[in-house]
Amino acid sequence: MRIAVTGSIATDHLMTFPGRFADQLVADQLHTVSLSFLVDNLDVRRGGVGANIAFGMGQLGTAPILVGAAGPDFDDYRAWLDRHGVDTASVRISEVLHTARFVCTTDADHNQIGSFYTGAMSEARLIELQAVAERVGGLDLVTIGADDPEAMLRHTEECRGRGIPFAADFSQQIARMGGEEIRTLLDGATYLFSNEYEKGLIESKTGWTDAEILGRVGHRVTTLGANGVRIERVGDEPIEVGVPEELRKADPTGVGDAFRAGFLSGLAWGVSLERAAQVGCMLATLVIETVGTQEYQLERTHFMDRFTKRYGSEAGDEVRAHLAG
Repeated sequence: MRIAVTGSIATDHLMTFPGRFADQLVADQLHTVSLSFLVDNLDVRRGGVGANIAFGMGQLGTAPILVGAAGPDFDDYRAWLDRHGVDTASVRISEVLHTARFVCTTDADHNQIGSFYTGAMSEARLIELQAVAERVGGLDLVTIGADDPEAMLRHTEECRGRGIPFAADFSQQIARMGGEEIRTLLDGATYLFSNEYEKGLIESKTGWTDAEILGRVGHRVTTLGANGVRIERVGDEPIEVGVPEELRKADPTGVGDAFRAGFLSGLAWGVSLERAAQVGCMLATLVIETVGTQEYQLERTHFMDRFTKRYGSEAGDEVRAHLAG
């Protein structure tokens, strides 16, 4: 199964504030907020929604095709992704703009304040998916992740027009998109990904109820943080999957991307939706235990021991057969 992952490619600058953001906010002065946080450390990491998902899929051996735009400073990042099983030949390189950059501060309660510089990401709208499909011999699924909004709309319309199944995954871009754009992006999606907060925001902005949205997509996949994930489909009972026990909680950045990487890999393997969600939850657990979105190591024996402990021997045997390759 050939899966293309569209989305941002970025460098993450991650900082840690030892206090609580809430303690610094004055309730009657929120309209004139002017704050500066003295942070303890700075980690510069590779990131971006598209690259994070593709990296996770590459770690699981499912050979994802990364589709996005980066700057002339992408060479080292490209080599990293290539080395970890990602097809980067469809990444567009801008001649004038730097690779996008995410700057994020996390407080002691794991709340986050972040800013995102678009940079070369704005050129993702110039990418034609048909050229990608012709290069790799066809596409079975395109995941449309957070990216340049015009690119997201173009990729969605092209998938509809060419009959290519697609997954809608707005994540960070929900905040800047209007209801009409969101309705366009999700209508007809084979999978709709969101976390629980984003789920409510999608319903609020589109004006569609949960049932109406479910009727317009094949599957609605909602991540629930520490409570795992819920998968819904019209006419079926919801599938709910819990998460493995964490060894530590180091950094929540990229956890959702890791879940998607595991889930999509499960789809590529042809396993059940429940099993795919279990793989996603296991991979997400590795990420939350690590600072940085692509700094975790997927050691097969360690992964399978923890996966089997949480989900049972039958699940472990089935997934192990795919990881062995």
